[in-house]
Amino acid sequence: MTKKTGRCACGAVTWQTSGPVLWAGHCHCDSCRRASAAPVTSFFGVPRDSVTWTGEISDRPSSNGVHRGFCANCGTQLYYQADVWPDETHLFAATLDDPKLFEPQAHYHWAERVPWMKLADDLPRYAGSADGHDPL
Repeated sequence: MTKKTGRCACGAVTWQTSGPVLWAGHCHCDSCRRASAAPVTSFFGVPRDSVTWTGEISDRPSSNGVHRGFCANCGTQLYYQADVWPDETHLFAATLDDPKLFEPQAHYHWAERVPWMKLADDLPRYAGSADGHDPL
């Protein structure tokens, strides 16, 4: 397993993990779009106990059973955690120190995508999360 490291925009918070990547992809859900002010957000999931943090993280509930962590200094979003996946942390791919280490596998919540962003990749597309669902 390759060690992955990342940080916020100001560098006050850093993270590292050597845990396996459980999944990786682009999320198009309304909640992630609004929280990140972007048309799509890219994440990868790792075992929650495999992530080591430095610096001051603020954590806020963003919806029922969901927490988002961000740098207390600059506000960069760092992670997404949900009660439905209690053993996972979803790290924002954009915070990686080496972005080449992100290898997306699919598009999630494709049914909620913005209509004006056209994507031409051949990754599988799921209407929601991939849990127990076939791609569209």
